[in-house]
Amino acid sequence: MGRSPKHRSTIMYLLFVCLGLFGTFLVADLFWASSSSYKSNWPTSPQLNPNLENLDHNASHKIGGVFENPKKEKPVRLLSATFADLPAPQLEWEKMATSPVPRLDGAALQINDLLFVFAGYGTIDLVHSHVDIYNFTDNTWGGRFDMPKEMAHSHLGMVTDGRYIYVVTGQYGPQCRGPTARNFVLDTQTKQWQDLPPLPVPRYAPATQLWRGRLHVMGGSKENRHTPGLEHWSLAVKDGKALEKEWRTEIPIPRGGPHRACVVANDRLYVIGGQEGDFMAKPGSPIFKCSRRNEVVYADVYMLDDEMKWKVLPPMPKPDSHIEFAWHIVNNSIVIVGGTTDKHPETKKMTLVGEVFQFQLDNLKWSVVGKLPFRVKTTLVGFWNGWLYFTSGQRDKGPDDPSPRKVIGEVWRTKLSL
Repeated sequence: MGRSPKHRSTIMYLLFVCLGLFGTFLVADLFWASSSSYKSNWPTSPQLNPNLENLDHNASHKIGGVFENPKKEKPVRLLSATFADLPAPQLEWEKMATSPVPRLDGAALQINDLLFVFAGYGTIDLVHSHVDIYNFTDNTWGGRFDMPKEMAHSHLGMVTDGRYIYVVTGQYGPQCRGPTARNFVLDTQTKQWQDLPPLPVPRYAPATQLWRGRLHVMGGSKENRHTPGLEHWSLAVKDGKALEKEWRTEIPIPRGGPHRACVVANDRLYVIGGQEGDFMAKPGSPIFKCSRRNEVVYADVYMLDDEMKWKVLPPMPKPDSHIEFAWHIVNNSIVIVGGTTDKHPETKKMTLVGEVFQFQLDNLKWSVVGKLPFRVKTTLVGFWNGWLYFTSGQRDKGPDDPSPRKVIGEVWRTKLSL
């Protein structure tokens, strides 16, 4: 039986309504999808993070910030695309005997198989005033002894000739207290301290080295802890004694600031990395409470040679600061461990460094030779029998958060072949 024209028109009307609703749904869905793609502040494309190229996507177990592969392949760290960690080989790190105390902004120098570890913050309100000694051969700590009461507790300049350790200026006390111009020398065999002539003015964390019979001190921060210093002085020294009563003015460093590596190799003086600016004491604070100021971290490398003119060398792979005792000479190259780099672009928090860098002295080329077990700043480095060691400093909050958190006293080592 045929349907009436009225019935057919009703069916056609319902069909057009359904098609209209379906089309409206498709348009709304496309609009939502296109707009939602802009909701994320940080892109997560693997192309923005070279480390993701080495990630084993079959990894299923996370242990201590490291993803462990069920096939027992070497674990790799999962890094957020937010942060600019550089691609680097994995190194196998072994945890050794922990230091008696945690340290931040301390100092350390190696003499044979002993690492002399000085001062530093325990917390922002507590500073150490003693020396601990780590024995690379025995993996033991011992031989603790006190520093002079007048000696700075952090941000020290320091260098050794193989027996005597020369200690220059630095910050006296916790929080962001003022610097001292007092200098000292330690006889590591007798554990006796002697005075050295004071610097013309105090400095925080100046670059310090022994070069051609003279103790060189340059850069650092001025008395307000923030303004970069450009001055460069030297003092003739021998066998732990000053041969002059006053410091001699030398050629100023091209760029001032603290927290740099300062190295003598092949009769050349190198100054590497560092920053301009630092925390300052909050005005009127009775405890000199630290207050953040703008900082600029840089990758600059400068060198002095026979011409006594500063030469600009190839920069580090990334800006790096807080590395004054985080280096060692290994097979005619300078190895630098950790540090701090540019602040996080959104949170403005300090960003720690988790790479091991190598600067080859024969061809003046930089490379990234490994990753640390975590990012860390102001760590203290030694090298013995093919093993690279680091201890102390301040580590990151985790593999996906490079901002600083815990002050540590751990000792780690890895076999390093360069």
